Amino acid sequence: MPENSIPKEAAYQIINDELMLDGNPRLNLASFVTTWMEPECDKLIMAAINKNYVDMDEYPVTTELQNRCVNMIAHLFNAPLGESETAVGVGTVGSSEAIMLAGLAFKRRWQNKRKAESKPFDKPNIVTGANVQVCWEKFARYFEVELREVKLRDGYYVMDPEKAVEMVDENTICVAAILGSTLNGEFEDVKLLNDLLEVKNAETGWGTPIHVDAASGGFIAPFLYPELEWDFRLPWVKSINVSGHKYGLVYAGIGWCIWRSKEDLPEDLIFHINYLGADQPTFTLNFSKGSSQVIAQYYQLIRHGFEGYRNIMENCHENAMVLKEGLQRTGRFDIVSKDDGVPLVAFSLKDRSRHDEFEISDMLRRFGWIVPAYTMPPDAQHVTVLRVVIREEFSRTLAERLVLDIEKVMYQLDALPSRLPPPLPPAPLLARKKSELETQRSVTEAWKKFVLAKKTNGVC
Repeated sequence: MPENSIPKEAAYQIINDELMLDGNPRLNLASFVTTWMEPECDKLIMAAINKNYVDMDEYPVTTELQNRCVNMIAHLFNAPLGESETAVGVGTVGSSEAIMLAGLAFKRRWQNKRKAESKPFDKPNIVTGANVQVCWEKFARYFEVELREVKLRDGYYVMDPEKAVEMVDENTICVAAILGSTLNGEFEDVKLLNDLLEVKNAETGWGTPIHVDAASGGFIAPFLYPELEWDFRLPWVKSINVSGHKYGLVYAGIGWCIWRSKEDLPEDLIFHINYLGADQPTFTLNFSKGSSQVIAQYYQLIRHGFEGYRNIMENCHENAMVLKEGLQRTGRFDIVSKDDGVPLVAFSLKDRSRHDEFEISDMLRRFGWIVPAYTMPPDAQHVTVLRVVIREEFSRTLAERLVLDIEKVMYQLDALPSRLPPPLPPAPLLARKKSELETQRSVTEAWKKFVLAKKTNGVC
């Protein structure tokens, strides 16, 4: 910390100059997070920048806006609510916190059930695919839950519901399904998972529930695939998380966790405080947080409505198809992502003999693009892909421009020597181990030669 103060203009200029070296958020195609909002919403965000959301008694209207968001999202996810029934949910700082809260609710419900049955409750586990986001690994490690991962396989990069249900036992607190895999945008088959668990639960009486991690797909599926059954229409889906700062169209810092009913959120996890002026129920991992993102989410929901969100998601999907078709025309790439799912394009090189995807990612930065390259999780770690996430502000013009720049990168790489290590020479064939009889014969032959040589060369 400096000893002396400096003028505010100087402090601003110093920081602004350094920040110029950051990447352009609009060209950051690695991220699902919203990087553009309308100026009117920006004004609302700045007007609420000094409001602490946790002061519910001081800012009751902000609390009411959060409750409206929870109700709208719950209805979007087909929660079984009565005419005047209030939805059960909470705003969070993102899907990571939402997943922690949902996981804690599942763990506590499982523990309470086991205690009531006088059974051990010290070895909970959770079943997921190996394609889950790292926050699931954090939950398992931080809250001492065994993580059972269904391995991926070549050409199938999401959790296999049948293998997942095979891993379920009496200690499974829930099975986590992903609606929009981070790796390739694919939706997992939640309906099949529900049907398989229906059978297993009927046979065992375990009552194993489902949590849907809809961080990316929760604001996509209701608008693009309304007939797809993945939400509270399925009886074993007990909670859903979604990221408002992804396809909810809000800047980073807002997520949502919605429960099917009050019975699915144990009351002993909810704290009641009154030192801010009134009794306030709270179920969060942190305390203070800004109000701006909650207000921004409410703005987007009433500004766009169902029609507006559908139009935006359709546009994102169309731009993803433009990019996909442009990459296919080059003849250089295999498309790994699916047409249905999160609007993104994941692709890999057809020929990796001289250059790889990491070199393409590195060279695209020279054009300003941030396109990640990564390997798939086990057991598909031999597959490397590049991924482009299509957000609201990514236009068709940018999609066409990106294809042109990728083609330029490929031409430049073709002119460069390979940076990949040369293939290893084939291993020499191992000599076959001689049998005992063969060894005796070879020793005898050697002695014969030795004796004959002595007789020939010796002096008489």
